[in-house]
Amino acid sequence: MIKYKLICKNCELSFDSWFSSSKEYEKLKKKNFLNCLNCNSKKVEKTLMAPQLMNKTIEEKSQNKKLKFKYINKKIKEYQNFIKNNFEYVGENFAYEARSIHYENKKNKKGIYGTASKSEVEQLKEEGIETEIIPWVEDKNN
Repeated sequence: MIKYKLICKNCELSFDSWFSSSKEYEKLKKKNFLNCLNCNSKKVEKTLMAPQLMNKTIEEKSQNKKLKFKYINKKIKEYQNFIKNNFEYVGENFAYEARSIHYENKKNKKGIYGTASKSEVEQLKEEGIETEIIPWVEDKNN
């Protein structure tokens, strides 16, 4: 399919029309089947038209999203591995352990990580205890 901008040489109306191909346009023009929508004149010609370039196809966009997702997932897993290797896992006791370290000036060789609810994290921050929430992806291979 091809879209042409047409102009009537009689009333100067400009309009768009679709054709199956450029050859089809030429064939209809030659047979005098093209006419103006406004004045019904047969003096209809193509005008200059900027080409309309298509964006990436839906499939390409989908593929790009998949690649971005894989990249992000890979980065999250790298962070998780770093945390697992360099921090102590305290599980559901994260808020308790964080407070113990902060208020009792406990010296840990390693930082801690674990699970806390959103409200527990907010309370810790209000108390001046530095915490961060990071996304955690379960490893499906294990």
